[in-house]
Order: sequence, then structure tokens, then C-alpha cells
Amino acid sequence: MITGKRRLVFAGLAIGFLVLPAVSAVAAPPPLPRITIGAATARGPQDVAVSLQILFLLTILTLAPAILLLMTPFTRIIIVLSFLRQALGTQSIPPNQILVGLALFMTFFIMRPVGDTVYAQALKPYMDGRIGWEEALKKAEAPMRRFMFMQTKERDLALFVYLSKTPRPRNPGDVPTLVLIPSFVISELRTAFTMGFLLFIPFLVIDMVVASTLMAMGMLMLPPIAISLPFKLLLFILVDGWNLIARQLVVNFNL
Repeated sequence: MITGKRRLVFAGLAIGFLVLPAVSAVAAPPPLPRITIGAATARGPQDVAVSLQILFLLTILTLAPAILLLMTPFTRIIIVLSFLRQALGTQSIPPNQILVGLALFMTFFIMRPVGDTVYAQALKPYMDGRIGWEEALKKAEAPMRRFMFMQTKERDLALFVYLSKTPRPRNPGDVPTLVLIPSFVISELRTAFTMGFLLFIPFLVIDMVVASTLMAMGMLMLPPIAISLPFKLLLFILVDGWNLIARQLVVNFNL
């Protein structure tokens, strides 16, 4: 009888030892991947060149927002649209997301010829392996410089040439890009503020007329903005203001 019990115990222990590893394997969490970043000895100059190209590409992607702001018409467009919203007195209508999205699409329309030139002369030959990345960068820079020169005022360019203490350029090719970019930004800001001032004039006239009328009627406690806002919106709708603003912003660039 004891022998039979011992056999049952030994059989149970044997089954347990066989089943336990399987159960443990099922219950064990899956292995997690480990990501490491390190430096190893390059096998040849080609490995170093590829690494530098990847680093350069990541740097360009990081600077993309700054490039968009400082080398395209986005700055002028978003400032003019912001002035328009303030002139209308509609507070946060349209929302910032709408204005930024509209400015981006208008920037794409304006920069499309420049982008096509960059693709045809620089990006496509580089992807086909016909030119190196240095030559591609120079060919991509030329259309952007040409666009910025067309919108930059000579006075602003002279200012940054003086501030940078570089020799007086004899032709546009002698102007460094680091001098051209801030000159272009200053010119764009001046143009945007000029357009914003012109936008304010008709709406300011409406505000003055409404304020004078309310004062003459003795309604000093009534805010003039509450009365002038519908009239400003009506004027803006009757002249098809959004169409005029979008057309002027795009056509104003000499492409």
C-alpha cells in the first residue's frame, strides 16, 4: 500500500517538474528590445560620408520651421492676416489654426515655381546620382536667393552688409546668404506692416463715425465696438474682402 502511494507521489513530482518549465515559459513576459547609440570604428571613408549625410539631413529637418519662416512669404502673409483680424475687431475669429493653415497654403502657391526649379535642378539630379550633395545644395540655394533678392529692399541689404562688416558686394553673387536672409526678413516685416496700416484705415473710419454718432446721441455707456462690428463685417463681405486680400498677397510677389 505504501509502495503504491510512493509511486503516486513520485509520478506527481515527475509530472510537476515536466509541466512547470512550460508554465513558466508561458507566463514569462516577452523580451523587450534594447536600443543603443554608440560610436564604432568606420570600415572606410564611405561609412563616414553616409553618417555625415544623415546628420546633415536631420539638421535640415530640425531647421525646417525656421527656413519656412525666414525664407518664404509666410511671415508677410501671417502678419497681414493677423492685422486684418485685429482691424475687424473679431477677437479670435478666425482662429489661429485657420490663419496659419491659410498662410501655409498661400505660401505653397507662391513658392511653387521656386520649388519646381529646386526639384528639377538639384533634388532630382542628386537622387539620380548625377551630382553630389554639395553641388545639389548650391543649385538648390540659387533659386531661393533669387526669390529673396526680388523681395529685398536695397536699404535693408545695405544695413546688414554694414553690420556684418563684409566688403561691399559688387553683384548679387557676392552677398552672403547669412546677410541676405535677415535683409529679406526685415523687408518682409516692413511690407507686412505697410499693408496692415492700409487695412486699418477703412475700419478705423467706421469706428470713428460710430463713436461720434453715439457721443452725439448721448449714449456714452454703449461700447462703440458693439455697434461698429456689424458694419465692418458688412463692408468686408460686400467688397469680398477675403478674395481681395488673398489675391493681393499672392500677386504682390514679383515672380
